[in-house]
Amino acid sequence: MNIEHGLAYAERHALQALVVDVAGEIVFEQYAGGYDAGKPHALYSGTKSFWGVAAVAAADDGLLELDEPVANTFPAWAADARKRRVTLRELLALTSGIGFGGLGNAVPTYERALEVEIKDEPGERFTYGGIPLQIFGAVLAAKLAPRGGTPHDYLRTRILEPIDVTVSSWRTLRDGTQPLPTGAFMTAREWLSYGRFILADGEWNGAAVVASQSVARCFVGSAPNPHYGLGWHLRPKAGAGDVVYGSGAGGQALYVVPSERAVIVKFGASSSYDHIAFLKRLLNDDEPPPRRRTTAKA
Repeated sequence: MNIEHGLAYAERHALQALVVDVAGEIVFEQYAGGYDAGKPHALYSGTKSFWGVAAVAAADDGLLELDEPVANTFPAWAADARKRRVTLRELLALTSGIGFGGLGNAVPTYERALEVEIKDEPGERFTYGGIPLQIFGAVLAAKLAPRGGTPHDYLRTRILEPIDVTVSSWRTLRDGTQPLPTGAFMTAREWLSYGRFILADGEWNGAAVVASQSVARCFVGSAPNPHYGLGWHLRPKAGAGDVVYGSGAGGQALYVVPSERAVIVKFGASSSYDHIAFLKRLLNDDEPPPRRRTTAKA
């Protein structure tokens, strides 16, 4: 690992935090742009990194099955030839047939998300977006209703509290619910701790919070996109080894690199930041030294 090279790239792309953990110890930590170790940052779509793990935990708890149709919970979906075939796994893998956008740029409520049109055959095309996670949220909320609580309550009590991780705050929609595809604010160290839990295959302090074989289900790609699992980007094609990562707009990232026993959190504010470019520099010791700005002498 070459932290200097990765840092140089991140600094050119509006770095706000970079924290590197190897084998359970923070070996590098730097903040900029008004951020420090105690200031929460928006994860944006990095929030998706929680919900595949919550889904497999819910499957272990008997709340749901990944391959069950949405129509099992919402019978109105059975009346539509495409909707009746959409499964929870396809929602989480973003292969449900829901087109990009669909209901505008704003995150819809559960009710509005359930009204979306299915544009493509389920399971045949990968389309990135947030509406599928909102539909999954509607399903999970309905399944949790008899016992009380929300999907976010379940995530907190089932996973985050047992691993001593705190989400500082959540965005709230106009109906009072909190979205699933985005909306979490966390400090870099808190998201890093979640990454340690992922690196440990669902264990925390030697105890299995989520079974390792269940966590592994989050890191299996689909036929339309082998490089995306259940809320996680998987094993990028070039120069980035066995990394998996959660990603949010502006350069937010939680990288988990099993071969390096490493977890890295990167926060930023750049539309041009590229995960693969960063990872190639961070993980490739053969990269040339980073360019340094020099001041010309008069």
